[in-house]
Amino acid sequence: MKKREHRLFIRVTDEERNRILDKMYGMGIHSLSAYIRKMALDGYCLNLDLPQLRRMAYLLQNCSNNLNQVAKRANENGKIYSADLADLRTRLDELISIGKQILTKLANL
Repeated sequence: MKKREHRLFIRVTDEERNRILDKMYGMGIHSLSAYIRKMALDGYCLNLDLPQLRRMAYLLQNCSNNLNQVAKRANENGKIYSADLADLRTRLDELISIGKQILTKLANL
């Protein structure tokens, strides 16, 4: 982690402070320093609370679990079941679809 040695001091009115805090909490950020630093350096903060991201993370977890089970079964007895592969393929197709939706939404920002 970087050591931040320099301090910056700014003065704001009560109204400005409240607006800054409202925006900060609206983004889900709880550190005023982190929020101010991000806004000063980049000029914006994005709150990417897309339901598709949660769905994608869930599907990735399921796919990795299923893939581990298929690999374990293949190593134990050398057999892979077509139903398992079909389930994996369906989940991977859904992941690809969700990934495309997310990229489309991000491109429109």
